[in-house]
Amino acid sequence: MALESTAKGCSLRGPLALAISCFLIWGLAYGLLDVLNKHFQETLHVSKAQSSLLQIAYFGAYLLMSVPAGLWMQARGYKAGLVTGLIVTAVGAFLFVPSAEIASFPFFVGSMFVLATGLCFLETSADTYVSVLGKPEDAPKRLNLAQSFNALGVFFGPIIGGSLFFNPAVTKALGGDQQAVQLTYLVIGIAVVLFALFVMRAWLPEVKDTEHGHVVSENEPAKKLLAEPHYVWGVITQFFYVGSQVGVYAFFLNQATETWHGMTTQDAAFLFSLGVLSYLVGRFVTTALMYKFPARAILTVYGLLNVVFCLIAAAGIQKVSALALLPVFFFMGTMFPTIFTLGIRDLGSSTKRASSIMVMAIGGGVVLPYPMGLIGDHYGMPLAFLLPAAGFALVAWYGWMGSHEKAN
Repeated sequence: MALESTAKGCSLRGPLALAISCFLIWGLAYGLLDVLNKHFQETLHVSKAQSSLLQIAYFGAYLLMSVPAGLWMQARGYKAGLVTGLIVTAVGAFLFVPSAEIASFPFFVGSMFVLATGLCFLETSADTYVSVLGKPEDAPKRLNLAQSFNALGVFFGPIIGGSLFFNPAVTKALGGDQQAVQLTYLVIGIAVVLFALFVMRAWLPEVKDTEHGHVVSENEPAKKLLAEPHYVWGVITQFFYVGSQVGVYAFFLNQATETWHGMTTQDAAFLFSLGVLSYLVGRFVTTALMYKFPARAILTVYGLLNVVFCLIAAAGIQKVSALALLPVFFFMGTMFPTIFTLGIRDLGSSTKRASSIMVMAIGGGVVLPYPMGLIGDHYGMPLAFLLPAAGFALVAWYGWMGSHEKAN
């Protein structure tokens, strides 16, 4: 099936553009998440390990809700998955309003879980929809392009947080430490509701399982996913990759302020935005490189380079160990969509089910933040970056060997 048209001759560019727009939403939510981490350390006086409960709530939602999201998408289709995700995301955003009013960290954690549940439904649907909405061989390029817009949303998160959450003038004008958080999520909730109403009225064609991957007959049983090593290792690699990415994001501000004397939290937030910009550039650059080099080779090289830069970060060298994380963002830019598409390719009628489990692997974000926070609390933040270094080593191995399909 060509990208430009369906069997009815209708353009798929509109539905693809609409699906890609969803990537901005969870990008912005994710970009704000890691700024909130440091904000609550300073205003609610929680430790680094305690503040990581935000990441655990966010990615725990993916771990718990991805299979239900996949079943819902399987039963009702891609559009229902997108709309459901948007509505639940808006509810989660609105819950930040009373949480900020009472300035309760546990309430913030609960609100984050609800918001992330909506994002889980949204991402399960949008990732898979973009993957199948066109030629199967172009899926890695298409998903990398879509994830580039996700990175654009992430880029604005620390800029908003740095400008509002760490700005004494804004805090004073709004009347409290948490009022900027309250206003930000109120606006996000309203915007997501309006977008959900638009999606409800939009034309989003369903893509049959038989129209992507390899052609299957109506009576062909679904593939046994555990018998597909490229898929099994893809899920495992995605789990630990996301853990590594989340660890880098969650404690970038702590790393910057601890290894760069004189740097304020607000300055660190703006430096963080440069890292996310590097991530965004990495997405676009890598999408172009994929027209010349195999996705597996790029994943291998990028994984190895990130191991090196994380080891430099772990050395705790003044300024250097903070700046070493900037190229890590660049090379992370391609990892999630590349692992995703390498893992679910050629699964035919099992693609939706496999995709929901692959999205569940985003729950790997619960694994590293807490131990990294404990290491940071007791031994200093730099040493904690040995953990994501190990995760990136697994990514390099998957690109080199683990992503090869089983011989028929």
